[in-house]
Amino acid sequence: MAADSGATHISVMPEEVLGQWITDPAGVYVDATVGLGGHSALALSRYPHLRVLGLDQDPEALALARERLAAFADRVTLVQGNFREMDRLAAGAGVAAAAGILLDLGVSSLQLDRPERGFSYQEPALEAPLDMRMDPSAPVDAATLLNTAPEAEIARVLWAYGEERWARRIAAFVAEARRRRPLRTAGDLVAVVKAAVPAGARRHGGHPARRTFQALRIWVNDELGALAGGLEAGWQLLAPGGHLVVLTFHSLEDRLVKHTFREWAAAGRGSVLLRRPLTPGPEEVAANRRARSAKLRAFVRTGALDQGEGT
Repeated sequence: MAADSGATHISVMPEEVLGQWITDPAGVYVDATVGLGGHSALALSRYPHLRVLGLDQDPEALALARERLAAFADRVTLVQGNFREMDRLAAGAGVAAAAGILLDLGVSSLQLDRPERGFSYQEPALEAPLDMRMDPSAPVDAATLLNTAPEAEIARVLWAYGEERWARRIAAFVAEARRRRPLRTAGDLVAVVKAAVPAGARRHGGHPARRTFQALRIWVNDELGALAGGLEAGWQLLAPGGHLVVLTFHSLEDRLVKHTFREWAAAGRGSVLLRRPLTPGPEEVAANRRARSAKLRAFVRTGALDQGEGT
């Protein structure tokens, strides 16, 4: 990280990621969620002939990655965009096929640590606007969805994306609160959730707003739709023998990746590399609590590139 950036970031499972991601020390690799550049920096420093195309939809993250990776500027290309379009973005950057692709999913430390981004339900973020957009130029933020969506749709989202037991009750409280005045800040939503969740339930399972904020973030950024599109785009871009490596941080992401890899293997597109996902050890979790739910899965593409793809 840049010394004056004010952002902190610890890459999750760095050795395990490199062990699955890098197969050709002189290849071209896509870091489709480059973030602050931690995994890419490690790969570039370890393999002096390796090149990286880094993608991220967050312009602030890209700016910090550019600072962090400045020593490798002749071997790095950084492009703003969503990884669901990585095949198109790679073609625009002159990359026809990738030796390996990395997807490190979920909200980044940068976004969590910037109160003004609206991702956090903890102090000092409670006065921040309810934004949650990973791409700040996206047209719809969390406040707009909460204040305009039907109550039933909010309940569906909280249940489907947050696995929130009290989804219907929270949605009803949101609908009642917004009739009085629009929900504008993270604190507005936290207060509504705390009022909706019964006192007994609030005493267990961590912060009562955790699942609600997760669900809204996934909804605002269409994270599961982007992941489904990104996996397919990644397979199209991957060279035969290349590895597609995915770090997930909650069960919805992991389930989608696991089932997609199994379907690909059954269709003859390649092979699942890990019988069980890799997870961080106790020492890493103790040093970085955000790693505790991480799971790493990997898939190798076999066969030739499809007609019309790069060579």
